Amino acid sequence: MAHTGIFATSDEILVKAGENYDTSITEARINALCLQSESLINAMTRNNFSDSFSGLNVDAKAILSEISSNLVAIYIITYHMDSYSSMRAAEGMVNILRDGALRGISVLRDKKTQTWMLGA
Repeated sequence: MAHTGIFATSDEILVKAGENYDTSITEARINALCLQSESLINAMTRNNFSDSFSGLNVDAKAILSEISSNLVAIYIITYHMDSYSSMRAAEGMVNILRDGALRGISVLRDKKTQTWMLGA
């Protein structure tokens, strides 16, 4: 199955999930999780970046990619945390990814940032 996520690639997501992610996670599951994360980003920022993504510049796309790949990697890590060397290691990865996603959402909520992204 081909990857259908808009903001992030499967590679970006799986790198962030780390080498111990559960390999039973399929591309179809990653696609579904991408749709969830993209919808969440759009709702939280009150802007449909999915529809305008192709017209954004590379910097704007990278911000959306970071947020989406962080969120989907969190979903993958928490799907089966026992596959990591320790629960503490998995929790540490989740915390780092969550912080990055929240930082990105905070940046995107700023209307000046959105104006820049859509006009750049």
